[in-house]
Amino acid sequence: MGNTERNILITNDDGIDSPGLLALANELASLGKIWMVAPSQQFSGAGRASLMTAKGLIEERKKVIGGIEQTVYAVDGMPAQAIHHGILEICPQKPDLVVSGINYGENLSTDVSISGTVGAALEGASWGIPALAVSVELVNIAKFLDHSTSVDFSTTAWFARKFSELLLEKEMPEDVQVLKLDVPHDATPETNWQITHLGRNRVFTPHVHPREDFSQPVKVTFEMHAGKDRFTEGSDVIVLKHDRLVSVTPLSLDMTSRMQPNELDTLLRSNGHQI
Repeated sequence: MGNTERNILITNDDGIDSPGLLALANELASLGKIWMVAPSQQFSGAGRASLMTAKGLIEERKKVIGGIEQTVYAVDGMPAQAIHHGILEICPQKPDLVVSGINYGENLSTDVSISGTVGAALEGASWGIPALAVSVELVNIAKFLDHSTSVDFSTTAWFARKFSELLLEKEMPEDVQVLKLDVPHDATPETNWQITHLGRNRVFTPHVHPREDFSQPVKVTFEMHAGKDRFTEGSDVIVLKHDRLVSVTPLSLDMTSRMQPNELDTLLRSNGHQI
């Protein structure tokens, strides 16, 4: 398949005007036709949600991608819904690849189910399309909602292209529907990458600031806890935060526990609890 025949659908959860999304588009432009379909506003933390009250309005805009002015599409909806509209209404045929990112801030451990970046990639994968979720580590994670122009996306974009090429060329194992890519902020193209598993503890611990009564507004904030004592070797947290390597985590849409069914059956039926 020639590059000109490839259709690559890209989205994110930071919104259509995110510099990370544009950096991704520019890097992937030589691989095929880029279809940028992303939420019209910031939707970090949306997971794979589909907001039933979203109107689904689509605004056509212009952006320069790969040196050429192209039409992009801002969707009134969440990241996963941008994928719906991209596949059902915008792309002329089923995309060859879905790439979500480049996200402001790493998406790690059990927290990935919260991520709109990962959620959009999972939604693309549910259509049987190879999918990649790409995030760059931030020096100050508290700035993840800012479209800061001080963040250097170049290395992360380089790795996004590398793994996009691999997904276009190679057939993944049956239980690998999404590759989750997390790149250290100080990485270079020479930085090694490693296949990882999700950490088993959450990285971002939620907190609520004290208030006098429930009528007062309050935001749930998050603190990062990524100490070595909380995570196993080979996890995405250890590889990214401590080994300073690029973490590549294979994700599956099959959320069934990997324990043996007969083991669970025996446990549930023990002590005379017959059903």
